[in-house]
Amino acid sequence: MKSNIELVFNKCKKENRPALLTYTVAGDNTIKKSLEIINKISDFADIIELGFPHNTPIADGGQIQESSHRALKNGIKLSNVFQIVKKFKKKKNNPIILMGYYNIVFQKGEKKFLQSCKTAGVDGLIVVDLPWPENRFFSKKCKKFNINFIQLISPTTSNLRAKKIMKDSHDMVYYISMLSTTGGKLKISAKKILQNYKNIKKISKSKNLVIGFGITDKTIKSLKKADGLVVGSQLCRTITKSIKKRQNPVTNLNKMVYKLKRKIS
Repeated sequence: MKSNIELVFNKCKKENRPALLTYTVAGDNTIKKSLEIINKISDFADIIELGFPHNTPIADGGQIQESSHRALKNGIKLSNVFQIVKKFKKKKNNPIILMGYYNIVFQKGEKKFLQSCKTAGVDGLIVVDLPWPENRFFSKKCKKFNINFIQLISPTTSNLRAKKIMKDSHDMVYYISMLSTTGGKLKISAKKILQNYKNIKKISKSKNLVIGFGITDKTIKSLKKADGLVVGSQLCRTITKSIKKRQNPVTNLNKMVYKLKRKIS
């Protein structure tokens, strides 16, 4: 049986376009508003990525850190993140991918964490600081719960290592476009990113490979040959600006995601 994530990629391929993946931090700027945001943008986004608010990030840039700070300041807990997912899944069927760091999983315990994911309706997990091969056992546990464990590949990943990662991956692999934290400007050309991307894609053409980091409304069109594209920091920046201007972030994000979808359709 095909996973929800695989079905979405198949649909996008039939429509001859990449999947649009959006990232926001769970609970930004409130639990209620966070749910409203993902409910609204899921009309245009194919896959919803939701980040665990974290106070010691490794890969998150300033925009996402600011979002995390707001959510933590408002008292969001792990149980709230699962509540957001559960409420979303009652209305929508878009795949939900949770993204965070291993200490969150470790503190709860791997089995309990995965049980909570399964109960809430989580489709996939990205654990930024749990690389291959250290993630192999946890990845297998995820598969038992029918949860996609999403492996990460970067521009410095050797070809041999990339082959092993692709072999161990589930239905989706995340290619980090550049050596940076999230939200940085693209330091290399879209042409070079796609060249690196194609080299990885050749290893396993059946695996869905998405590109993340540095993707905005200005760069997304130039990368539309990918299986999927992740936009995160620009969304978090929009929430920040909306709050400062006392505007509704739900409305502003909805407009933005609609425009992003138009650019790759």
